Amino acid sequence: MGSLLERLIWYGEVSLDYVLQMLPCALLGGILFFLLRPLRRRRLAERGLISGPWREGAMLLFTLFCFGLAALTLFPAYFWTRDHWYWVVQGVEPAFAPVDLAEALGQAQLVPSLTPEQAMAGGWVSYMIWANALIFLPVGFFPALVGERPRWWKSLLYGLGSSVFIEVEQLFSGRSTDIDDVILNTVGALLGYWVFLLLRHGFPRFLSRFRCTKSGGP
Repeated sequence: MGSLLERLIWYGEVSLDYVLQMLPCALLGGILFFLLRPLRRRRLAERGLISGPWREGAMLLFTLFCFGLAALTLFPAYFWTRDHWYWVVQGVEPAFAPVDLAEALGQAQLVPSLTPEQAMAGGWVSYMIWANALIFLPVGFFPALVGERPRWWKSLLYGLGSSVFIEVEQLFSGRSTDIDDVILNTVGALLGYWVFLLLRHGFPRFLSRFRCTKSGGP
C-alpha cells in the first residue's frame, strides 16, 4: 500500500508540473477567447442563435485546455519551466535549441510498440501511456458537448488530426515523434466522446444547456 501511495503521489507531482507549464499559454487563450467573443456572438445572432452561459463556460474551458496543450506539445520540452528561462536569461542556453531535422527524422518511431504490460507496469512509461490517452479526452468530449450533431467519427478525426499535426511539428521542436502517441491520443479522444454519450444518456436535460438556443426561445 505504501508503494502504491508513493506512486500516486509521484504521479500527482508530475501532473502538477505539467499543469503549471500549461498556464502561460492557457492565459493567452483566455484573453483571446474574451476578445473574440463579441465576434462569435454576432455570427451566432446572424443565424438566430444564442450561446448561453453554460456553453460559454464549456467553450472557455476547452480554449484554455487547447492553448495549454499547445504549450506542452508544440514547444521544446520544459520550455515553460522556471529553470529553463533562468538559464536562458543567464545566457547558458538558448530559448530554442537548434534542431537537426535529418537526425529527428531518423529517430522518429513509426512502428507501434505499445503492449498492455507497459501500461500496467508502473513508472514513467506507464505514466506517459495513460497521460497521452487521458490528456486527449477533452479533444473528443468538448466538441461533442457544444457542437452540432455530435458523432463518434468527428471526435476520432479531431483526435487523429490534431495528434498527427503535433507529432509532425515536434520534428522541428526537438521533441520525439512517435506513432504510439498518435494511437493513444486518438483513443483518448474517442474516450472523451464515450464520456459525452454516458452523460447524455444519464443527464440529457442538463447537457441541453450546452447547446445553442434559438433567439427568443428555449
